[in-house]
Amino acid sequence: MRPFSNRAATPTAAERVRSILAAAHSMTVVSDGQHTEVRRLDGTGAMGHFHLHAPFEGPDAQTSTRVPVRLELTDIAPTPVRDRLRARVTLTGLLIEPYDPDAATSTCMEFGQAVLEDAQGRAYVTLHALGAADVDPIATSEAGMLTHFVDDHSEFVPLLLRLVRPQPDSGMLRALPVAVDRYGVTLRLEYPHTHHDVRLPFKTPVTDIEQAGPQIHALLATARRFSHTGHLLT
Repeated sequence: MRPFSNRAATPTAAERVRSILAAAHSMTVVSDGQHTEVRRLDGTGAMGHFHLHAPFEGPDAQTSTRVPVRLELTDIAPTPVRDRLRARVTLTGLLIEPYDPDAATSTCMEFGQAVLEDAQGRAYVTLHALGAADVDPIATSEAGMLTHFVDDHSEFVPLLLRLVRPQPDSGMLRALPVAVDRYGVTLRLEYPHTHHDVRLPFKTPVTDIEQAGPQIHALLATARRFSHTGHLLT
């Protein structure tokens, strides 16, 4: 069996941006000198309020007046880990008319660029990459899954720690799940002056939310098969 490590499969930058946009409950719209906090996305995510399209082309594109716009979103861990900010997403583009927060229909936005910023750095995502990426099937359920895990099944965390290689040293203060996506579960290991994340990959990527529970139970079953010395029992 291959060891669990930080090199396990992870979502692409485009997948993460698509998923953050889909799961967002709020965002900040900056346009025409105004900052508008949109706090209720009604389960539709950011793209329920904006629809993206490629830049306009042709002679009219050079003469028409457009309004610059920036969408700012933050991805916050739903569990009480240290440093809960997981990522920032910024989309920039142009509007054909000033932004109306009370509009009954979604706003048309000419795409400029999308930027994902997290602990690994900054990644730029094209409109083509966004269109080709799928929303993670766990994204809109992740918060509920992780809070349920911590509140009602905290005894599973020490079990999952058996899968971490190398094993955490005695200086670790605590471990908590910080994320779950279609590729696996991420634990945050906290130490007195630092922390780091370890991914526990699923055997196969989840393609439907109904597969998430069985995949997590499979991880737990694997952990139970480890002896106290860290070797798989036969």
